Amino acid sequence: MISDKNTTIQDIKDLVAAFVKEREWEQFHSPKNLSMSIAIEAAELMEIFQWSDGCLDDKKIEKVREELADVVIYCLCMANVTGIDLATAIKSKVAANALKYPVEKYKGRYK
Repeated sequence: MISDKNTTIQDIKDLVAAFVKEREWEQFHSPKNLSMSIAIEAAELMEIFQWSDGCLDDKKIEKVREELADVVIYCLCMANVTGIDLATAIKSKVAANALKYPVEKYKGRYK
């Protein structure tokens, strides 16, 4: 069974790329279009919580699961189109954030 514990980022990038290729959608996947799609799907994720107390019941969890998958799928498409290695990009960004937000100054604080 596929899960986060036994699946690489490359595995899911390949899965998404095969899905796109089978449908000949590469022609529509410009960085501009993909960036817009990421924002649209992220807005749909936010919409789940609009005017709510933020609590998650089973119905909301399923909607979050679906919308989060849509956001990540478009992000994977963007990585595929631009040739960005996500593991390297994420590791680099976390390292930069660690310098920007040192633990001793920001632990337990959001400002």
